Amino acid sequence: MRALRLILALVGALLTGAEPFAAQDLPPDPAMLVADDVMLGTDNRLIARGNVEAFHDGRRLTAREIVYDRATDRLEITGPLSLTEDEGETVVVADSASLDRDLVNGILRGARMVMQDQLQLAAHRMRRTDARVTELYKASVTSCRICETGRPPLWQIRARRMIHDSEKRRLYFYDAQLRVLDTPVLYLPRLRMPDGSVDRATGFLTPEFVNSTLLGSGVRVPYFIVLDDHRDLTVAPFWATDSRRIELRYRQAFRNGDIEINTALSDDDFNPRSTRGYLFATGRFGLPRDFFLRFDLELASDDTFLLDHGFSTKNRLRSGVSIERARRDEYTRLALDHFQSLRVNESDSTLPSIVADGEYTRRIFPSRLGGELSLTALAHSHYRTSSLRIDGPDFDIFADGHDVTRFTTEANWQRQWALSSGVLATVETGLALDHFEIAQIGVTARSQATEITPSAAVRLRWPLMKTTRGGVVHVIEPVAQLAWSGGSNPDIPFEESTAVEFDEGNLFNISRFPSSGRRERGVSGAVGLSYARVSPEGWEGRLALGHVIRDERLLEPTGAPSFTRSSGLRDRRSDLLVAAQYRNQSGLVVTGRSLFDDVFDTTKAEARVSWQNARTDLGATYTWLPSDPAEQRPSTVSEWSFDGHHRFADNWTASAEWRYDAATDRSIQAGAGITYTNECVDITLSVSRRFTSSTILEPETNIGFIVGLRGFSAASRDKSFTRTCRK
Repeated sequence: MRALRLILALVGALLTGAEPFAAQDLPPDPAMLVADDVMLGTDNRLIARGNVEAFHDGRRLTAREIVYDRATDRLEITGPLSLTEDEGETVVVADSASLDRDLVNGILRGARMVMQDQLQLAAHRMRRTDARVTELYKASVTSCRICETGRPPLWQIRARRMIHDSEKRRLYFYDAQLRVLDTPVLYLPRLRMPDGSVDRATGFLTPEFVNSTLLGSGVRVPYFIVLDDHRDLTVAPFWATDSRRIELRYRQAFRNGDIEINTALSDDDFNPRSTRGYLFATGRFGLPRDFFLRFDLELASDDTFLLDHGFSTKNRLRSGVSIERARRDEYTRLALDHFQSLRVNESDSTLPSIVADGEYTRRIFPSRLGGELSLTALAHSHYRTSSLRIDGPDFDIFADGHDVTRFTTEANWQRQWALSSGVLATVETGLALDHFEIAQIGVTARSQATEITPSAAVRLRWPLMKTTRGGVVHVIEPVAQLAWSGGSNPDIPFEESTAVEFDEGNLFNISRFPSSGRRERGVSGAVGLSYARVSPEGWEGRLALGHVIRDERLLEPTGAPSFTRSSGLRDRRSDLLVAAQYRNQSGLVVTGRSLFDDVFDTTKAEARVSWQNARTDLGATYTWLPSDPAEQRPSTVSEWSFDGHHRFADNWTASAEWRYDAATDRSIQAGAGITYTNECVDITLSVSRRFTSSTILEPETNIGFIVGLRGFSAASRDKSFTRTCRK
């Protein structure tokens, strides 16, 4: 290839209409031409032959021959030619072309266009006008990989005429056919689609075909509407043999937040209600001075609508609004929530349906005293619509109609020292004031109570570390704590701390109740041991043990134990806490936690195994909980759950889920699916079965089939699914 400086200056002059050698009059970005052979004829025509390359205004043209006629101001190009623009986002290949000097407007014959490295457009003739509109005649569009085997693509859209508007980034088809393996399956007189560079575009989304034993056979066709740059609406009608439904989703982004509203209305033949529906809404907004406003709205027309239509598995709905601010040394939150129960055995009238909370926490680091001083003020109130004046048994929070309001102020100071032996000593002390107001109380509890709770604790940690020659790091840390908390729990309804989880997160808390409505009292000791092994080969293991001992068993004013039987903390000596974890570089993670009694029988257990890498994401969980009426669990829970997907071939992915109740020896839910994905299509076939049944629920089987065309969205550029052509 030979580049001639004199010829380039001449070409720039010819293309810009300037005098041949007036270099000072050249535009800032003149046209450039490189070729093996360049000639200037007597008829004022410039001819370039052999490995021709032309550059102008970000466009690059390669061809076998280019002839520029200054009289007509046109370029006659002999191909094969290639025109690249938009920084490589669009490539046009043609047999020949006639273009203007800016390489923008003109006609290309036997043209093929590749857009966003996804869509491939081929046409008998292509015309470009105004640097914006490209018209293709007898056109074909596909995003499938086309190999030189003569086989048609998996799918293509053929049209008598097609227009690409680069400004609107849209494709317009006239007299279009959707062909699958070159067989026409759908005729569309008019069709509009995005060109592959658009994140949001008005139009139909992927339809879904459903066959359900409850809803019947039907199709769901969502339609997405772009209202403007910060708002959109999705309308999804669903029509089945036993159900008609319309879904709406509205989203709007603001400068300081966003909202999303999801709702649906249905007319179901299998339900006596003429109209059923739900409404979910969420929002988050930034306020002045670092505050945030959040709100949630969750409403359902009846107890089974969400499950019947597959919108949610929630059995309690929460609607609320909150304002909060979190800073380094300060936290503020105000919240108001409303709860709606969808459970068969719960009544909204005796459920604390309206709950208000307020919290303010401030951290101070006094220079003279040292350490950290934490000041907290809490307010909590919950209201029941029931007016029952029945004081039910302890832990039965749904038997009464009483309302409770609690105010708490608390100050805690903590400081840590490093002793000469390497032991870390921590001293913690605090004082709390709790005041309760109870309305509609029964005859066995007080309507008002105030309690002052002083507390103190000393905790010693001795971290020991060893590194072997092979780089393996061993860390072992024994911990011991002695704590004391004064006062006594007042005779008020047991409301906010009915379920306590004893784990390594609260092993060394002075009080392990989740709420300050109840506190641990008296003298207690806690001991623990943690061990970690970290290998440079990429795997690590961790083990933690813990045990709590009290001077006496913790009882309520009524004489009942303060902790539930399954909490592991009911007796003077707690159950033994054992937690372990193993992980390696292949993505395998095994986690387990359990409580053991004095004879080393399991009193509570949970375990999870997961394996995650580029092709696999699998997880299995086992949970075992004993029956405990105090925690609203009348029977033993022994449940397995499994979920995951595995890409077993380049274009095939299998998925499955399963929940099994080992206590009753029956499945709760099961499902499986298989997805085929390549560069131009997504095909998913799934089947699921819900086995649960009750007075308001029936078992249900669903079969779903989804076919989606790839290439028309900016989010479909995963090249790992792209097929290759075999030679």
